[in-house]
Amino acid sequence: MADLSVTFAGIRSPNPFWLASAPPTDKAYNVERAFEAGWGGVVWKTLGEEGPPIVNVSGPRYGAIHGPDRRVIGFNNIELITDRPLEVNLAEIAAVKRRWPDRAMVVSLMVPCEEVAWKRILPRVEDTGADGIELNFGCPHGMSERGMGAAVGQVPEYVQMVTEWCKLHSRLPVIVKLTPNVTDVRNPAQAAVRGGADAVSLINTVNSIMGVDLDAMAPNPHTDGKATHGGMCGPAVKPIALHMVADIARSPATRGIPISGIGGIETWRDAAEFMALGCGTVQVCTAAMVYGFKIVREMISGLETFMDEKGYATIEDFRGRAVPNVTDWQHLNLHYAVKARIDQDLCIKCGRCHIACEDTSHQAITAEKDGVRHFEVIDEECVGCNLCATVCPVEACIEMVPLMNEVDRRTGRLVDGSHLDWTQHPNNPAVREAAE
Repeated sequence: MADLSVTFAGIRSPNPFWLASAPPTDKAYNVERAFEAGWGGVVWKTLGEEGPPIVNVSGPRYGAIHGPDRRVIGFNNIELITDRPLEVNLAEIAAVKRRWPDRAMVVSLMVPCEEVAWKRILPRVEDTGADGIELNFGCPHGMSERGMGAAVGQVPEYVQMVTEWCKLHSRLPVIVKLTPNVTDVRNPAQAAVRGGADAVSLINTVNSIMGVDLDAMAPNPHTDGKATHGGMCGPAVKPIALHMVADIARSPATRGIPISGIGGIETWRDAAEFMALGCGTVQVCTAAMVYGFKIVREMISGLETFMDEKGYATIEDFRGRAVPNVTDWQHLNLHYAVKARIDQDLCIKCGRCHIACEDTSHQAITAEKDGVRHFEVIDEECVGCNLCATVCPVEACIEMVPLMNEVDRRTGRLVDGSHLDWTQHPNNPAVREAAE
């Protein structure tokens, strides 16, 4: 059986599945239920310093984009950091950590961008017995208007400065949570490294307005007729998160920094993809809010099965294995070619592949054969763009089959030695280049 235990930035947990700093980690009751369900760790919902109380809206705080089956694809919130007293949170963190010493307990923090504020709160967090702190440099709404959250995360100099303060005034591992609302996430990530961060986590939520109520003529959700942008998470942001994680994992300036992946993780496969791009742990929020804490059981069993089938004894055996295969466009092999192949036994004759290709692509799929409705790829016109396979409603009905590998320019033959007939592949870039 695969061993899912991890040590992340010096923090141990029985598995890599953590709950992200969010409503599910706002109090002891929720966190205890999560640990009972099997979560390996939590990042306690963001704490702020004592002072004027945090006041949330009393109306709707969440919005969503649903798929045709009502599955939540994108999830938006305008909730602020914890509105519970700091002393109450600290007492609960200490009590939960005592009862669950084997689970990772990381505390998310956000205070004004002043050294004295960080110096005040850090020792109090240490006294709880927490395993680490996460600096919330990503919250895009409410707190950023007050000079915190994304307002710090978008300025690399501030990221470095606050990280240095935390390393100076605390012995706990420091995880810097990065905002995706930047031009290039590598810049704040590099600043975190310069500041001495022990790890980074990403992504936080994406600035978004989920829709507009056309009766009220205000975005959703709205409060007394007015609305603001919120932060979006859920499956819709996973591709953005994977891209940013990969950028940090393969950048020379940040290569090797431990990464905790966040963004649209619902299944073990999602988690494994983040790990393949370098993540040592993953953090989940939306999926837990939509389906409940017990989803972690399927994540654990699924990841164990995958690792057993692949022969991976530990997560380290495959963590980061996909990173060397992420490159820039100019380094792609333009001599590699594929063609679409339609499995006629699986084809339901819906015609979506044909119309998509005919109207918007390369007119490479026939609509009939011998007067009968029939869809087949015209190799001479197919450029292997994958549009047909993308729109096909039947899984595995259309596959992209490699046509050839690199062309030997001296012999005009494929690597397997077969002869290449230039005239049969006029639209293939590899053929054109080799022929020239």
